[in-house]
Amino acid sequence: MAGAPGVDTPAASGARETLRTEFEFELPRGYVDESGTVHRRGAMRLATARDELVPLRDVRVRENPAYLSVVLLGRVITRLGTLGDVHDGTVESMFASDLAFLQDFYRQINAEGHTRAAVACPHCEQSFEVELAGSRLGES
Repeated sequence: MAGAPGVDTPAASGARETLRTEFEFELPRGYVDESGTVHRRGAMRLATARDELVPLRDVRVRENPAYLSVVLLGRVITRLGTLGDVHDGTVESMFASDLAFLQDFYRQINAEGHTRAAVACPHCEQSFEVELAGSRLGES
């Protein structure tokens, strides 16, 4: 079966399409571990159906549906600073602003397929896009 007109398929173009599955980020505040080290840079992978289904069986999520994002983020964050392991306990110890950032980042890469967001300047109302991955608030 042939592809749609004007659309390259791997067989037609001879190229192999790759899918980016991991995205880097930098937390606005940073996670502070037990020794006081601040971890800001990390990576998050695309979520699978399993990632979204397994937390629904978690007792904490059943008792408090708001806990779903903590468990889910603990599954998809692959790296955070020099931490050896990132899990839901790590996420629940983060500052609220970092949790909100990660929730937005998750939505960007999983629902929209990219880490750019359309924004408007509050002063001149000009519209433009910003890159959310790997940048800190206020930086260009």
